[in-house]
Amino acid sequence: MEVFRGPRRWLWRWRRNPLRRRADVVEGWVLVGAWLLTLLAGTVAGLMAARTVERDLAWERAAAHPMVAYVVAHAPGRSGARGSTGERVWAEVRWTAPDGSLRTGQVRVTPGAATGAPVAVWTDGHGRLANRPATPTEAAVRAAFIGTLAATAAAAVPCAAGRRLLTRLERRRLARWDTEWSRLGPQWGRMTG
Repeated sequence: MEVFRGPRRWLWRWRRNPLRRRADVVEGWVLVGAWLLTLLAGTVAGLMAARTVERDLAWERAAAHPMVAYVVAHAPGRSGARGSTGERVWAEVRWTAPDGSLRTGQVRVTPGAATGAPVAVWTDGHGRLANRPATPTEAAVRAAFIGTLAATAAAAVPCAAGRRLLTRLERRRLARWDTEWSRLGPQWGRMTG
């Protein structure tokens, strides 16, 4: 019955068998331990990284405030020359900070924006220019991506260590087998002859 051959092969290290060696049992447990550590390390690292990224992006979103700034001088380029590429040009803008002081800074605007044209900007709690914060959807995508990278990197360590340990155990077992064979091999020929 070939149908039952697979599961029996997987569990051969734990079945009672007169040919089973201690090294076979040790290899089986090392394999199980390496897989468990791989899954555990990957899961924990991935979840922690994803939560950290989402928390930091939520904090950034809460700290940023949308403001309306006004172009100080006519922006370079032709009005309506935006084209299909969506290019924007740098221009100086002015806005009022939460403390009432006037602030100026450089932001990207549409080409040819007129003096006094309103521009949406993001500022931090002190009224300084800030990057547009990530939306909740963008934050979730970033968190999932970084969590996946962290999980993969963390899972690679116990996986590689287990693989290396199994390779060493295999070499050791084969060396013992060679030693036994060199001791018993010459006797084998006398028994059959």
